[in-house]
Amino acid sequence: MALNPFQQQLHDRVVAATEVVAPPAPWRPVRGGLIPVGGLMGIGFAVHPETGHDLVLTVSSSGHGLFDAVTGEKLDRDYDPAEDPDGPDLSCPGIGPVADVRIPVAGLWGGGLHNHAAGTWGVEVISPEWPNHRVLLTSGSWTGEHGKAWHHIFHASWSEFRAAGFSPTGRTLAVATSSELTLWTRP
Repeated sequence: MALNPFQQQLHDRVVAATEVVAPPAPWRPVRGGLIPVGGLMGIGFAVHPETGHDLVLTVSSSGHGLFDAVTGEKLDRDYDPAEDPDGPDLSCPGIGPVADVRIPVAGLWGGGLHNHAAGTWGVEVISPEWPNHRVLLTSGSWTGEHGKAWHHIFHASWSEFRAAGFSPTGRTLAVATSSELTLWTRP
């Protein structure tokens, strides 16, 4: 199927933006931006009941992990979880401080994360050179300039893409691949 002229122009603009750039302020990387998680299959979000921080649940081939999305600290680990994501909402039981919460997960099983936050931020995952995925963050129009209106913030070319999006609070942006979790946070 051929692209129409507008689609071709967008495709060419994205492919030309080969440089990965950091998200603009107020976004900042969490723990250097990268948390290694081997065999990562999916992620989900919860909120810490005491601190109010976003939490990220990772579901991997070696169990479930729970990370503070503001500090990057690993809060808990379950090497033998009772269940993986299941049911119509693809959720699984939380662990640690959110053990009493079921957490929807996005990744290999399907599901999805929020693609808009705070009314001004948007995230898109595209594959102009499949199977490599690019994650784009926008704070304006796609017709604007790369690095100003939209930002190529992640290029999944070394690991398989799993999921990308915002936490329900809109304070965390996550990208998950088969080998790592990359996080950015904002106040």
